[in-house]
Amino acid sequence: MTAPAWIIAATAFLAVLIGTAFVSAFLILGLKPLLIRYALARPNARSSHKTPTPQGGGIAVVGASLIAAGAVLLNMDVSAGSFFIVAAAAVMLALVGAVDDIRPLPPVPRLLLQVVAVTTVVLIGDARVFPEAVPLVVEQTVLVFGGVWFVNLVNFMDGIDWITVAEMIPITAFFPVAALAATALAPLDHWFYQGLNPLVIWTALALCGALLGFAPFNKPVARLFLGDVGSLPIGLLVGWMLLELAGTGALAAALLLPLYYLMDATITLLRRLARREKVWEAHRSHFYQKATDNGFSALSVSAHVFGLNLVLAGLAAMTLIWSSGAVQIAALVSGIVLVGLILRRFSTPRQKIPLEVSR
Repeated sequence: MTAPAWIIAATAFLAVLIGTAFVSAFLILGLKPLLIRYALARPNARSSHKTPTPQGGGIAVVGASLIAAGAVLLNMDVSAGSFFIVAAAAVMLALVGAVDDIRPLPPVPRLLLQVVAVTTVVLIGDARVFPEAVPLVVEQTVLVFGGVWFVNLVNFMDGIDWITVAEMIPITAFFPVAALAATALAPLDHWFYQGLNPLVIWTALALCGALLGFAPFNKPVARLFLGDVGSLPIGLLVGWMLLELAGTGALAAALLLPLYYLMDATITLLRRLARREKVWEAHRSHFYQKATDNGFSALSVSAHVFGLNLVLAGLAAMTLIWSSGAVQIAALVSGIVLVGLILRRFSTPRQKIPLEVSR
C-alpha cells in the first residue's frame, strides 16, 4: 500500500532539514578557527556584545543551504535555472559581505552591488504582484527598491544573539509547512499547491535547516555571529521567496511573515531621517536595541520576536485559507497592531519590582 503523498513529502522534508542542519554545523566547526583568526568582531560603542567574537558563520549557513537545495533540485524533474541565478546573486552578496566583515567597504559600491543582485532576482521572475494596470517597468522598479531595502534591513536587524534565527526560522519553515498542508489538500486543487514555485519550497527548507545548525553557536551569549557574509545573502534569498509568494496572489501573507523586521527597521529609518542623521552609519536606534538598553536580555528579545513571528505566520496562513479581501485586511491590521505592541514594549524601560522587606 502506497503511503499518502503528504507523508512521503514530510519524510523528504525532514531528511533535508536534518541533513542541512548537520552540514551547516560541521562547516561552522571547520571554519571557526579561521574566523577567530581573520574575522573577529571587536565591541565598540554601537555593539551589543562585550567581548571579541568571531563573525562569518553565514558562510556555513548560506553555503549549506545552497548546496542542499541545489542537490535536491538537480535530482528533481523541475527546471532549476532560476534557482541557480538567484544562488549566484546570493553568492555575490556573500562575497561583498565577507570583504565588508574584514575591511568595511564604502557605502556606494556596496549599494550598487546590492542593486545588481536584487535587479537580477526581480527580472528573472514572471509573476505579477501589482494589478495589471500598473506598468511592468513601474512594478519592477518598486520591487528592486523594496528588495534592496529588505536586504539591508535584514543586515541592520542582525544585531543581537539569536534575533535572525528567531525571525528567519518561522519565515522559512512557513513554506514547507504550507506546502505539506496543500499536498494534503491536493484532491481539492488548492491554489497554493498549484501556484508556489517548488524551487522556493526546497530553498526555504534548506535555509531553515542551515539556520537550525547555526543556532547553537549563536545562542546567547553567542560564540559566533552571522556577519554580513550571512545577513546580506539571507536577505536576498528570503526576499526572493516572499516575492514568489506574493506573485501567487498571496501579497498579504508575504507582508505578514517579515512584518516585525519591516516595521522595526522602517520606523527606525524614518526617525533617523527626521533627525537628519547619517542613515548609512552604524547606530543603536532599533527597537530591539532599545529593548536591551531598557533591561531586556538578548534571549528575552529574541523570544519575543520568535513568539510574535509564530503568530504572524498563523495570520499569514489564514490569508491563504480564506482569500476574501476582508480576511486579508483584518489579518494585516491585526499583524500591524501586534508588532506595534511589541515595539512599544521594547521602547518602555522595564520596571524593577522592589523586594519586600520583612518586619
